[in-house]
Amino acid sequence: MHIEVFKSQKILKVFDNETEQFNYPIGIGEVALGTKKLKNDMKTPEGEYKVCVKNPKSKFFKSLGLNYPNQQDADLALQDGRINKMEHNSILKEQEEHGGSDWSTPIGGAIYIHGGLEDKVTSEGCVRMYNKDIDRLYEVINVGDTVVIYP
Repeated sequence: MHIEVFKSQKILKVFDNETEQFNYPIGIGEVALGTKKLKNDMKTPEGEYKVCVKNPKSKFFKSLGLNYPNQQDADLALQDGRINKMEHNSILKEQEEHGGSDWSTPIGGAIYIHGGLEDKVTSEGCVRMYNKDIDRLYEVINVGDTVVIYP
């Protein structure tokens, strides 16, 4: 299984191999255009990520944590000076050892696919879904599954 998120269409699609199984309406970061570059920029990242944690008791009903920032995000942030070499190494080490990411650097982290779309249509950078939809998604997606987020 894998997930594809289309920010411009505000749609999340779930695939089994190449066959679309489900699609759901979503909410994204308050700043809809562009990819996440800094903590608190209110943007949803764009790129390929992995589900690194599942939380059945999230403050937003249920959630799937993503390994943002990934190596590509970290490499770009190092090149343009948003993070230093130590922060870059910390991101890569966390990914290598635990499959997650260091969420404490200036480029942010703690990006989830979670519930709560009933309450608010935007997020601080996460992907919001209706609780009934994340409930179904939570059952079919596993840690390690791929999530691709498109503009």
